[in-house]
Amino acid sequence: MIPDSFKQDLLNRVDIVDVVSRCVQLKKGGANFQGLCPFHSEKTPSFTVSPAKQFYHCFGCGAHGNAIGFLMAYSSLGYVDAVKELAASVGLQVPDERPRTPEEAARKEREPDLYAVMGKAMDFYRAELKKSPRAIDYLKGRGVAGEIAARFGIGYAPDGWQGLKEIFQDYSDSSLVECGLVIESEGKRYDRFRDRVMFPIFNSRGNAVIGFGGRVLDSGEPKYLNSPETPLFQKGREVYGLARAIDAIRSGGRVLVVEGYMDVVALAQFGVGYAVATLGTATTPVHVAKLLRLADEVVFCFDGDAAGRKAAWRALEVSLPLAPDNKKMRFLFLPEGEDPDTYVRRHGKQAFEKMVQEAQLMSEFLVGELRSQSDLGTAEGRSQFLVAARPHLQKIAAPGLRLQLVKEVARIGEVTQEEAERLLGLQGESGYRKPAPARAPAAIIAATESQLLRCIVARPDCAGRVDLSLLNPELSESRLLAMISRLSEKGKSEEISQSYLIEVFRGSEHEATLHAAQRHVLDLDLNREEAEGEIAMCLLTLRIHRANKEVESLKQAVVRDPRDRDSQVLLQAKVQELTQMKRMRSEGRATP
Repeated sequence: MIPDSFKQDLLNRVDIVDVVSRCVQLKKGGANFQGLCPFHSEKTPSFTVSPAKQFYHCFGCGAHGNAIGFLMAYSSLGYVDAVKELAASVGLQVPDERPRTPEEAARKEREPDLYAVMGKAMDFYRAELKKSPRAIDYLKGRGVAGEIAARFGIGYAPDGWQGLKEIFQDYSDSSLVECGLVIESEGKRYDRFRDRVMFPIFNSRGNAVIGFGGRVLDSGEPKYLNSPETPLFQKGREVYGLARAIDAIRSGGRVLVVEGYMDVVALAQFGVGYAVATLGTATTPVHVAKLLRLADEVVFCFDGDAAGRKAAWRALEVSLPLAPDNKKMRFLFLPEGEDPDTYVRRHGKQAFEKMVQEAQLMSEFLVGELRSQSDLGTAEGRSQFLVAARPHLQKIAAPGLRLQLVKEVARIGEVTQEEAERLLGLQGESGYRKPAPARAPAAIIAATESQLLRCIVARPDCAGRVDLSLLNPELSESRLLAMISRLSEKGKSEEISQSYLIEVFRGSEHEATLHAAQRHVLDLDLNREEAEGEIAMCLLTLRIHRANKEVESLKQAVVRDPRDRDSQVLLQAKVQELTQMKRMRSEGRATP
């Protein structure tokens, strides 16, 4: 757990322009910097970086964030790794609220040595490939071009029990076992990978080997052998080919998840460069979260047989809680007897990509599978369908997607939406509560609170100026304003930057509202005096709105009981107060 105080200090020290300019060519344009967006393909710059506000925003694809978010999105780093890299760039050490155990500390110290061992092993396997006509013939027989083999660092592990002795003179070194290259059993040591075509697995940045996958050249078992779990490699967190696919994923906005190393290699050779593969394991939540950070569309590709559909269903169950409203997830099932490797070679890139584009949406796959398990022509079958749908819809966190699926399930189950919500256990959940007949806020009030939020976002140091009692809690802008105001009460409000606000509300229900407000103030340069004046005028408008409601209420009280002297006196005083506030607003002053 990284302390909030450290994150705030870190973001106050780094300059986002320096961070982004290492990856994107930026040019000064007024108060900001512009460049081509690294997260989608464009010819005219729509990517803006604000040095004053310390965040970036793309007006083309909507990418938005601070320095930490940029490293996560651009370098495919997890949150903690992004914070650590950013901290290292400014000479800070990330504090750990839980001290490392001696074993963890020792393992961390060993990492540089282990990376070197893995890199040396890859060089050995690549050199051995050139010496093995049998392995070369195998790759040629699979249609792998030499250029693609070199691009992916493909090699060959010779058919010997201790082939690695050739480059590791101290074959007894514990790092060989620790990296998973050598097996130690009953006092003996031997190479884990023998007589296999070797596929190095790189970290997300592509600058270090963390594991290997080895494929037999004949019909031996196991067909594929992966590195075991090591200090560098956890197969449930990594995907094969990501570092080589990252540019194609960003430019196309899509990532294709396949099942085999050869599928990734073959697709890349035919120009489908946005494919990655899971590493001999089922899709995990970490896989899905990582890929959703990189692309607007994730497509899972499986064989069309029973095993493929079973694997797809597991991927769907993992993906449901993570699927956002603004991105698509699809499921592609290949014809029987085909895999991506064979299909793209027989039918070409265009035919394969047409299938990808027409792949089933996740919602279609879910509903289709549930329908196939029930006889919808009977009451019992429809009841069974509703029961089967319940646990899956309850997993969905995205309110829009869940609402659409509830409506679809209700239609198929021949019940009303309200009945479906009750049967599915979704009543009272956010996004499904039937709106109460509350008074809708006037458009002018919503606009005023939006303007007030923009002022506070532009100048977080003025958050303490907001009278929270004037806000309408039904508005998302008002709820975010209240949160920022409370945040300023906890610490020094002058130290709360826009970059830090992004960090505070990352992943929360307020994130989109904050990003929208920041987009509008990107070119707004308010000094404190100007901001305080604008805030005061917004608050005056809200007081006028509240006074108008009080006047109307008092008028109704007088109509109901003309002899109510107290209400008449209050009405007269409130009308005078309202008249004075309206005069002040017309004169452009917020105080008497």
